[in-house]
Amino acid sequence: MSLPNDRVPGSAISHGTEVLLEPGLSARASMVVCDGDTAIALRSGAVDVLGTPRLIALCEEASCLAVAKALPEGHTSVQLRLQFDHLAPVRVGSKVTADAVLERVEGRRLVFTVSVTDSAGLVGAGRVTRVVVETDAFLTKAR
Repeated sequence: MSLPNDRVPGSAISHGTEVLLEPGLSARASMVVCDGDTAIALRSGAVDVLGTPRLIALCEEASCLAVAKALPEGHTSVQLRLQFDHLAPVRVGSKVTADAVLERVEGRRLVFTVSVTDSAGLVGAGRVTRVVVETDAFLTKAR
């Protein structure tokens, strides 16, 4: 997928003269693992621990929160790419926290580093790349 880069890579996205997105924006999202969050419930495995799809969704939530207030009205961000290593199993009842930091702004592309921890340490880490889109125009393309 080719995206127009009408701004210098690494620069902030601006709307008019106001800068809206700059590297360094961050957010955190937490959850307690429930039965519905397990690999078995999500059909992504046969073990009763936090499923990778739910772990990734938590990282996406943190990424969205990091930029939500800075996006222009009528815009949102959507996931383009995910690179993630799920490093440790987490039991039902445990709390996990995802942290997302906006590392780079490349035109409309937003590159985040993400990490998830629990009380014992690192559970997973990686990168999430999102793209800023105009919400209505994006929805007209949905199939």
